[in-house]
Amino acid sequence: MILLLLLLACLVPPSAPQDAKHEAELRTVRGVLLDKADSPISAGVVFLKNNRTNAVRSYISDDGGNYRFSGLDPNADYELHAEKDGAKSQTRTISSFDSRKDIVLNLKLDKKTS
Repeated sequence: MILLLLLLACLVPPSAPQDAKHEAELRTVRGVLLDKADSPISAGVVFLKNNRTNAVRSYISDDGGNYRFSGLDPNADYELHAEKDGAKSQTRTISSFDSRKDIVLNLKLDKKTS
């Protein structure tokens, strides 16, 4: 019985290298939330929508206006925008055809939502 278990353990490939490869394929999007004068905005809410699953993630920008989303599926398209105090940024699109692993997109709050 023990010999059989050892034989089976040798036949099952370890999952760590596969997980590491999958991890290496994931993408990150980051940037700075800015006002009209290009000054960083803290405590703005940045929204990231996966267009395939419709799942929405959010991030509150830090004191330097920075935001970051990691672990993004390279095979999905995303929409990204930010809001604060009734102002909204332009919606930006991240395409699955964009092969960059680290995408930098600065967002500017410039128009009031009605």
